Amino acid sequence: MKLLIVEDEIRTGDYLAQGLGEAGFATELQRDGRDGLHAALTGDHDLIILDVMLPGLDGWQILSTLRQAGRDVPVLFLTARDQVGDRVKGLELGADDYLVKPFAFAELLARVRTLLRRGNSSKDNETLLTAADLEMDLIRRRVSRAGQRIDLTAKEFLLLELLLRRQGEVLPRSLIASQVWDMNFDSDTNVIEVAVRRLRTKVDDPFEPRLIRTVRGMGYVLEAPEN
Repeated sequence: MKLLIVEDEIRTGDYLAQGLGEAGFATELQRDGRDGLHAALTGDHDLIILDVMLPGLDGWQILSTLRQAGRDVPVLFLTARDQVGDRVKGLELGADDYLVKPFAFAELLARVRTLLRRGNSSKDNETLLTAADLEMDLIRRRVSRAGQRIDLTAKEFLLLELLLRRQGEVLPRSLIASQVWDMNFDSDTNVIEVAVRRLRTKVDDPFEPRLIRTVRGMGYVLEAPEN
């Protein structure tokens, strides 16, 4: 998931980018309202965290322009403006949530994940996941590639489902550990590397093109080549 942060306070912006990055999100940070609006209009973001008081353009103007342009990306206002009237204004302009500074990072993270789940509910209801000639039928619990059935263990199935649902995204090992094994990532264990290697022997090695790629120092990504 890619998040856009528009925040001119240097410490707050850096704190958000680092914390959300460690939580498994790709982040883009803009410190000026005009740059933030340009990024929001031209980028492909899953959620925007937006301050109100910004140089160039304020958050109200950014959100209003986004909604007038038909962009329905979820927007979370994160601002020191704590008056009821400000909250009402933000929501009426089309914000999806409003969090007042100072804030607890755990609460911010929970709100971000809630908004993302809400925005991706249609994806969550998909029963057939595909990438190139790879298909995963979630109802019948079957995987095939180029028409050939592939037998996976329960964990391999969960790992492949995660990679398919978020294909194109580099997934950190910490995220994979929490989503597939429901555990905190331990750098001393190679359980994830072993699982990915075994999955590749079934999904990639007998076929072309290769779909699962290692991004050194970051994690793993599943993506189909454009050609």
